[in-house]
Amino acid sequence: MSRTAGSAHRLTPNVFGVAFGTAGLAQCWGVAAETVGLPEWPANVFWVTAALLWLVIAPAYLHGVVTQGRLRTELPDPTMGPFTSLAAITLMPLGVALAGHARSAGEAVFLLGLVLTVLVGSWLTGVWIREDVQLARWHPAYFLPTAAGGLIAANGSATLGWATAARVLLGYGVVSWLVLGSIILVRLFTQPMLPPPLLPTIAIEVAPPVVAGNAWFAINGGRLDLGAELLGGYAVLMVLVQVSMFSTYRKAPFGPGYWAFSFSYAAVFTNAVSWLAVEHVGDRKPLTYVLVAVATAGWVALAGRTVLALARRTFLPPVVPEAPAHT
Repeated sequence: MSRTAGSAHRLTPNVFGVAFGTAGLAQCWGVAAETVGLPEWPANVFWVTAALLWLVIAPAYLHGVVTQGRLRTELPDPTMGPFTSLAAITLMPLGVALAGHARSAGEAVFLLGLVLTVLVGSWLTGVWIREDVQLARWHPAYFLPTAAGGLIAANGSATLGWATAARVLLGYGVVSWLVLGSIILVRLFTQPMLPPPLLPTIAIEVAPPVVAGNAWFAINGGRLDLGAELLGGYAVLMVLVQVSMFSTYRKAPFGPGYWAFSFSYAAVFTNAVSWLAVEHVGDRKPLTYVLVAVATAGWVALAGRTVLALARRTFLPPVVPEAPAHT
């Protein structure tokens, strides 16, 4: 019997984007609660939901990797490999949220996610250096292992009060963003358009400036300074680019890749909520309500579409049977 015969669909690592995006929305609600006094319970509900999703996805994903013979090929895969880092990255915001209720346990989860993120990011960077990865195979998810991982780690470290670690990790994330960003933009500018299933990864282009901006506000105590202004300027450009991409995104078939929108756009709304606070906008409370409501509506739409696709068995890609060996 084929080792894949027991499974009709492949659980790809970008499925971790469901938990990751839910954590991003929880963070958005949390920042809104801190800045304008919105209720805290929605943030807690989304944090618990994100944790439960991770706990469901992680063992199912590992089981699929092992039983489908993908253990050695998953990380170096030029398409799906970068998404594997989401399993570790998601642990960091979950750990920070848990630390607010159980400090030691939360720090342990955060540190586990941090160590795994750095290990995966450094290993994948080595793969990209030594392997012949064609430029056309690159896509914006290559930001995830080091740039996104480093910036999220910086934010979490600052929130936990680890000032030096936060600055070190900010450097780790920003330099990775600059290096990888130059390659990814050259790929997007000069190579054929990404395959339809990967089109939603272009949403990740908006994430680095806003995630870096959120980390910077956490590091500098929520003050408006030159660093925040520089990051904000680039963030505006990337947000406008996203608006121009909507017609292109419609060409993508619905699947796990669509969850790239969730965390990326949640980070945008979180950054916008922070800007309303640091600029002391007079009507910031109703504006914050609108921003959080839109972010939540987007998550609900994605979740509903995902449940429907799961029911129809169209959400996950099918397992491709191995070709029989020739003797």
